[in-house]
Amino acid sequence: MAKKKYSLTVFGCQMNERDAETLRGFLLELDYEQTAEAENADLVIINTCAVRQKAEEKVFGQIGRLGKLKKARPEMMIAICGCMVQQEAVARKLVKKHPFIDLIFGTHNISVFPALLQRASESSEPLLDLWDEAGEVVEGLPVSRKDGIRAWVNISYGCDNFCAYCIVPYVRGRERSRHPAEIMAEISNLASLGYQEVTLLGQNVNSYGKDLVEQIDFSDLLQRIDREGGINRLRFMTSHPRDWHEKLARVIGEGTNICEHVHLPIQSGSNRILALMNRGYTREHYLHQVEILRRYVPNCAITTDLIVGFPGETEADFLATLDIVEQVSYDAAFTFLYSQRSGTPAAKMAAQISSEVKKERFQRLLEIQNRHSLRHNQLLIGKTVEVLVEGSSKTNPDVLSGRTRGGKTVNFAGEGVLAGDLLQVEISEAKTWSLSGRISVENRNTNDQAVQGD
Repeated sequence: MAKKKYSLTVFGCQMNERDAETLRGFLLELDYEQTAEAENADLVIINTCAVRQKAEEKVFGQIGRLGKLKKARPEMMIAICGCMVQQEAVARKLVKKHPFIDLIFGTHNISVFPALLQRASESSEPLLDLWDEAGEVVEGLPVSRKDGIRAWVNISYGCDNFCAYCIVPYVRGRERSRHPAEIMAEISNLASLGYQEVTLLGQNVNSYGKDLVEQIDFSDLLQRIDREGGINRLRFMTSHPRDWHEKLARVIGEGTNICEHVHLPIQSGSNRILALMNRGYTREHYLHQVEILRRYVPNCAITTDLIVGFPGETEADFLATLDIVEQVSYDAAFTFLYSQRSGTPAAKMAAQISSEVKKERFQRLLEIQNRHSLRHNQLLIGKTVEVLVEGSSKTNPDVLSGRTRGGKTVNFAGEGVLAGDLLQVEISEAKTWSLSGRISVENRNTNDQAVQGD
């Protein structure tokens, strides 16, 4: 008997991707196999995002297209989950508009997915199952990872920050830390399976441990994993500047396997806007933390998040953001046009910025940040850096691609190189978003052909 097939589409952040790995784990246990085409699937799952308007629009568009498939194949099951549908009003709107959906569940009840799937298969009506509270962290859930090289590991769930623009605390719940023993066991297992890199995940990793009986903070956990985890590369995201402190910078600087890359979202360079955002820090505090970080980790690549056009943002406020970008000189920045998210305080604020003004400011910000990104990359020309090989380049299958400890993409040629190899690569060319190089003679004497980057 042929196995049932499923397709899974994921929108949003690494948290959603990690949830998808759990869904795949459950489906593997249920003897499903994955297919890339929804047309061939017995079960179609969409894991949704509520952070950006564009992601929601894509979800609605995809669901509309699934209606035609469902009409042609009524036996197909359609399940919608994730942050977007954790908002009950949105979930009920979906059921009303698209009654062909079989199952809608949120972020809090992924641990009971097999039972939900069974109930939905036996029901003649759409099954809507949302939990108001997340409850305790459930350990021991199955996981099926695509990549045998890099892995995401949750250290906490939820968020207590309630930034004015962010829907996450409302759809992911309050912050809950995993017990350090559970985290260490998962990472040790990954090391035994040959994983080279682990990224620790949390909406705010810096506040890890505040809800635990055991006296441990994120710095302690990071140091323990670095010393005992057996992983060659250790990353984490995301850090909140309000909870950043000197101890964490020192642990990174003294660490052996902790990558020299910190993602530290500033969001705005204006103290007035930061206060409206409820970020809990000032630009002066942020710049001081960057100074401390660079003191302990001089070669650290620093990246950030920036929001353009937050309600009430004046030209002076925006210029303060540009000034922060110039002062810090980020290696890269994830820049976003502010979009109203229903249910957040910012959505109701007066003085919403027009799309024209936001787009104009956005372009000015990009021009400055791109200049800094290119400059940082150019500083690496002629230097030899460690690269973790990820496989073939997405745009050129004849070229290999990997990342430095600082998170930069490097493209190079090489025969006999495998995904997961750690190589020394000499950088020969720099572009804004990527580097090109040749395998160093320290690794091989036969593969020294330089290639053009993506």
